[in-house]
Amino acid sequence: MPQDADVARPAGAAGPGSTPVPAAPRPGPPRPTAPRADDPALAPLEGLDELPVAEHVARFEAVHDALRARLESRPAVGGGA
Repeated sequence: MPQDADVARPAGAAGPGSTPVPAAPRPGPPRPTAPRADDPALAPLEGLDELPVAEHVARFEAVHDALRARLESRPAVGGGA
């Protein structure tokens, strides 16, 4: 018969005579990271469904370039100088 110390317990479960460990706090809701639908950088996507597929790549590249330029214009996070 296994001893109490040999019995596997779920993480955070306490054995006899021990202090229970509090569960880790749950993270809050995720922060939105996607651009909003009214973002000017997304303007090239308007009417995309009406264009031939061959023209989609140019539109996607325009959006990508606009978003990349926006990111590059932001100051570095935690940038030490």
